[in-house]
Amino acid sequence: MALITFSSAEYKDKTVYAVAGSHTETVLKIARTNRIPINFDCEDGQCGSCAIKVTPLGDKEQMGCHLTDKEQAVLKELGRLTQDEIDRLIVDDIPSQWRLACQMIVRDEDILVEY
Repeated sequence: MALITFSSAEYKDKTVYAVAGSHTETVLKIARTNRIPINFDCEDGQCGSCAIKVTPLGDKEQMGCHLTDKEQAVLKELGRLTQDEIDRLIVDDIPSQWRLACQMIVRDEDILVEY
């Protein structure tokens, strides 16, 4: 089980359990199940309204899967990531701190999600 702490300046922090590695539980789905008000419009990785900042809270280095092609395009369009940053993430095989909640699948790690 992974612990996800959701944090926002507008709401009290809330920590919830997530089933790690289910490959169906996105951060957005977990947030909605637990009544955490992350903004979203399309739920398909096209609009970027559910952009979140993710930080690991444990000693594990990886945070979820790497960026999808959709995420790369949308986060670049939103100005959250540059092409140079995307290239570095790929070359160095490291995850991005910026993700789309509707695309990120939780792994067996504790994370902080700022929305």
